[in-house]
Amino acid sequence: MSWPSNSGVSDEQRQDWKERFSESDAAAGIEVTEEFEPFKQRNDMFTRAFWDESVRSKQTDAFFSSYRMKASYRKGDGFRQKDFALRNASWLISDIISNRGGDSGKREGFQAPIDNDTPVAEARVEIDDPTLMSAEVKRIAKFFGADLAGITAMDERWLYSSRVDTRDFSEAENTLPEGMTSVIVLGHQMDKELVATYPSALAGAATGREYSHEAAIIMQLAAYIRNLGYEAVASMNDTGLVIPYAIKAGLGEYARNQLVITPEYGPRLRFSKIFTNLPLDHDLPAKMGVEEFCNICTQCADACPAKALPFGEKTVSEGDAASAIKGVRKWTSDAKACFGYWAKLQSDCAICMRVCPFNREFDTWQNKLWLKVALSRWREWALWWDKRSKRADRLKPKEWWGGSPEA
Repeated sequence: MSWPSNSGVSDEQRQDWKERFSESDAAAGIEVTEEFEPFKQRNDMFTRAFWDESVRSKQTDAFFSSYRMKASYRKGDGFRQKDFALRNASWLISDIISNRGGDSGKREGFQAPIDNDTPVAEARVEIDDPTLMSAEVKRIAKFFGADLAGITAMDERWLYSSRVDTRDFSEAENTLPEGMTSVIVLGHQMDKELVATYPSALAGAATGREYSHEAAIIMQLAAYIRNLGYEAVASMNDTGLVIPYAIKAGLGEYARNQLVITPEYGPRLRFSKIFTNLPLDHDLPAKMGVEEFCNICTQCADACPAKALPFGEKTVSEGDAASAIKGVRKWTSDAKACFGYWAKLQSDCAICMRVCPFNREFDTWQNKLWLKVALSRWREWALWWDKRSKRADRLKPKEWWGGSPEA
């Protein structure tokens, strides 16, 4: 399964999508227009930083080098050598996986799917009940360490029209085995206290830890499925856009800050996915009320130091917005401005995650009540309540370290 190289979208293809996905799109709050085009991974901002001279700079080169302990350490709290050391150590397992295919132009988990380490078993377990099989897959996913699991139908619209050959950053064919019918989407909760220290290099450990976790989890779950005799392709940021799959799998709803808001962890997750032909029942997407809340809330946009997040209503990206998918009505960030701030920090920034009113622990009755109110017609009162709390205050990195010795 792949997109034909350099091909446009035919009228027949658009009609097929409309017939197959219009109902579930509406339920998920996804609006695809006639101008829709699948996204080329070469145009994502992290990849553009290697080949696009309008993006690449000494700062972006320094940003990537900092993940190899070539950072410009500074006295500022959260940017000392120990902060970068913890962040980079958190990425180790993910880095081992992503680096092993470099000679062939495949950065596994980012610009190419993770290679299968086990073959598909010759003997196939017969699946009589896809609903029971779905429950089993979710149970196994959580056994391996996933915090959330949902399943949706294969939707080729969200596959990259081409992937990237990391030897020269040219376009490469993006293929999957034929007959893939489902996408298993897994959510991985980020550490709340580390997220509270954004912006800092220390906070980046919350991101790296989950990439390392998810690499192991999806490889193990995919191996389990292949041992049952079915295809399973483990995928992180590669192969396709995970956010629409997560929304379609019923895990949450898209928000102004470009993140998926889940009722369990708010926006504080990373997502991974597995493409498979294992017979599975699919979860239903459902609008919870996040969009209505975001329509009255701009706390993420207000707090963004790069002014990269949008105010106002959802729009369809047009013109030269190379790093935005075309033909989808949604809130879209200025990816170039966002990444420019990351490069300046030499670390990732997720202030928008930290300040989001949904960034809460929903295991207390107070936060459960707040969530219920926020997703109801009383949302303005919930926003008022949140703005008067100290929930979004930044935790000083030195407070996270506690009594640890100075670097």
